[in-house]
Amino acid sequence: MAQIIPTSQKGTKDKKRIEFLATGKRKNSIARVRLSSGDGTMVINERPLSTYFGRATLQMLVRQPFEETGTAGKFNVNVNVCGGGLSGQAGAVRHGISRALLKMNLDLRKPLKTAGFLTRDAREKERRKVGCRKARRRPQYSKR
Repeated sequence: MAQIIPTSQKGTKDKKRIEFLATGKRKNSIARVRLSSGDGTMVINERPLSTYFGRATLQMLVRQPFEETGTAGKFNVNVNVCGGGLSGQAGAVRHGISRALLKMNLDLRKPLKTAGFLTRDAREKERRKVGCRKARRRPQYSKR
């Protein structure tokens, strides 16, 4: 869904900023992504990308949709992500950015789809069963 948000400053004419909103999910994480034209700054939960995701692999994971479509450095990204761990949150942010790029330009569907960024990774943690320590780990068997 694209939103046109009017922004006005004193002494300047009203400018309209277009934002594309999308939601990404992975494991127990949900990311709400706002994509707007700009210089390529990424803010996640009011913190820069490099401080929120400390590992270089997670930062690379978040930037993948832009590199795949050749739009790196053209959009500002503002993300609110909650739930799960850092790895799941990075996957949710990547999914949300991909969906927002798709709303912005439908021609980007083919590269995003072939890279697998539009598919929601549905793998969840398996629940713990009765009589097991974890989901499948059973107690050690003792013959005597």
